[in-house]
Amino acid sequence: MEIIQDTIEFQLENRSAVAIGKFDGIHKGHAALLSHVLEKKKQGLKAVVFTFHPSAAAFFGQASGFELTTRYEKRKVFEEMGIDILIEFPLNKETAATPAEEFVRKILAERMKAAYIAAGEDLSFGYKGLGNRQLLMELSGELGYQVKIIDKVYYKEQEISSTLVREAVEKGDMLLAKELLGRPYGFDGEVEPGNRLGRRLGMPTLNLYPNKEKLLPPKGVYFSQVIYDNHIYQGITNIGQKPTVKTDADISVETYLYGFTGDLYGKEIVTELLQFKRPERKFENVEALKKQMERDIREGEEYFSTENIK
Repeated sequence: MEIIQDTIEFQLENRSAVAIGKFDGIHKGHAALLSHVLEKKKQGLKAVVFTFHPSAAAFFGQASGFELTTRYEKRKVFEEMGIDILIEFPLNKETAATPAEEFVRKILAERMKAAYIAAGEDLSFGYKGLGNRQLLMELSGELGYQVKIIDKVYYKEQEISSTLVREAVEKGDMLLAKELLGRPYGFDGEVEPGNRLGRRLGMPTLNLYPNKEKLLPPKGVYFSQVIYDNHIYQGITNIGQKPTVKTDADISVETYLYGFTGDLYGKEIVTELLQFKRPERKFENVEALKKQMERDIREGEEYFSTENIK
């Protein structure tokens, strides 16, 4: 996948099918939109995702600052889906002041050679967000592109949105988050050395430090799975600061894997949360912590033996 970033001076060589959006979380609604663009590859068009970096909400101070998917995670998902080109268009004072019609003519039609544009019903772009689906449609005949406005996708009569996914994650409802995303909520990252307490207790763990921009669920223990080298390993994960042994630690994502004995330090993995088990707590001493960890591991074995995890 080609990535165009930090520049407005680009020119695509081929006609394209373009999906426009923020794509935070890349949930089932986004997947429906992207499927239309990917389908156009059969007609010889390049499948292109156009998004702003930073997002409009973040740039104008309307976002929480935490994302469901980091910039790196989005790139991985888009590439795995089959997107040909990702454009991370820089949003700054100058580009935010671009009139909506100029954006369509100069960026979408001229620079991106758009033959097909897909977007959601609430699309907005250009100066003060005045650009919308009506403008896209009005200019489509003159500029030679087709417009596809994608209907909302619903889950139990609720519109699937990044906001709904965010609420589920913030509550620790990982089952609902999976239903909305179409995959478990997870963390991409490199395995880093921890304090090796789990190893000393006979229960070695993998340690990740999540991106500072990543939205975290409630601190606690989760049934989980880890993806490494196209293999899925069952596990149990603690998200928190290890209050029994540290008082000022950074939040980490620490996972015990069932039946895994290898060394993954420095390796890229994905840790996915399947279901919340219990909140994080501070124990009286390390021995009490060890006993709880042993209980957690046993209960994890029971969970994976009875659940059909995919």
